Amino acid sequence: MEIDVSVVIPVKDEEKTLLELADGIRKALDGSGKTYELIFIDDGSVDDGLERMKEIRSAFARTRIIRFVRNFGKSAALAAGFERSRGNIIITIDADLQDDPSEIPRFIEAIEQGFHLVTGWKMDRKDPMEKKVLSRIANWVTNKASGIQIHDMNCGFKAYQRQVTENIRLYGDLHRFIPTLAAAKGFTVTEIPVKHHPRRHGKSKYGLERVPRGFFDLLTVIFLTQYAKRPLHLFGGIGVSIGAVGFAALAYLTALWLMGMGPIGTRPLFMGGVMLMLLGAQLLSIGLVGELITHMSFRQGEQYVVLEELGHQ
Repeated sequence: MEIDVSVVIPVKDEEKTLLELADGIRKALDGSGKTYELIFIDDGSVDDGLERMKEIRSAFARTRIIRFVRNFGKSAALAAGFERSRGNIIITIDADLQDDPSEIPRFIEAIEQGFHLVTGWKMDRKDPMEKKVLSRIANWVTNKASGIQIHDMNCGFKAYQRQVTENIRLYGDLHRFIPTLAAAKGFTVTEIPVKHHPRRHGKSKYGLERVPRGFFDLLTVIFLTQYAKRPLHLFGGIGVSIGAVGFAALAYLTALWLMGMGPIGTRPLFMGGVMLMLLGAQLLSIGLVGELITHMSFRQGEQYVVLEELGHQ
């Protein structure tokens, strides 16, 4: 059965907020005239959240519960929800009640205006100062690296047209960069300011240990969005640059040798030049191998996303 809206809710130890969250979502959507479903993904919770979800399902039949055997992370939870959703519009919202479900109609309105992805912007964020500072730094770095301007890249409150969720692949912690991944596919991305509430129950799942992980995830996103289909441009560019420095060093030493300035084989610069040229050649080779792999798998992966097709079939 086709449904207008699917609400995907990743859950990790949020038993005290689930009933209120479900009531808020239902109040927001019951008067909208749209059919909808709730999809809870229990990401390895160890509290009584499952019982609360079952209570919600008893009260609202279009509620689905997906339980993971252990904690796999938010990206896996969202991927599972996207895969099982049936709505033409998919809403994601965190289970901690810091985002206000009453604002769901605003997201739907923005999607119906033609945007493919709408992300929330917590302008007045009710989080500890260290978390806000880290978030601003991460958003600034991501915007500079990706070329899109989003104030709150990692906000869990988002709305998608179905074709977006069908064409992005989430794993690891790539959920933090969904707007970047979507924009790289050509989808239109916008953001709307949303209310943000202080956390009333439980504790945040985010800490300083996520900073280095976030940095490596950002490098992954840059590679996937800019160089996955042309690895030689990355590895070859770096390799040629490094090799050029090594060649210049060896050319300089060769000129000294030709002018009779003494032996050059024992100079540190000679060894450095040789090493740089070898490193440059290796990186260039990696780029060529990457191009070969990309070419061999060309027919297996998606090379484009069709927005619509008109005319005779």
